[in-house]
Amino acid sequence: MEAKLYVGNLSYTTNDEDLRTLFAQAGTVVSVAVIKDRDTGTSKGFGFVEMTSQVDAQKAISMFNEYKMGERALTVNMAKPRVERTGGSSRRF
Repeated sequence: MEAKLYVGNLSYTTNDEDLRTLFAQAGTVVSVAVIKDRDTGTSKGFGFVEMTSQVDAQKAISMFNEYKMGERALTVNMAKPRVERTGGSSRRF
């Protein structure tokens, strides 16, 4: 069963291929997505890596959580299920 990882504290210059290359050291990578700002196209500093198995995902966590990539120590853990957001703001003016 595939497992999705959250990867935080990325450098804003990190791209999908950088993450794929790094995480391939822990096992087979299914997909990679560095999350980007929809207006500017720049990285938001986090992303997701999907591994083929829970075993590979746990190996990646143990290898890369707090791993220094450039000047930053990565945060790697199991991704939480996505929570759907409503379309509007709850603030009243």
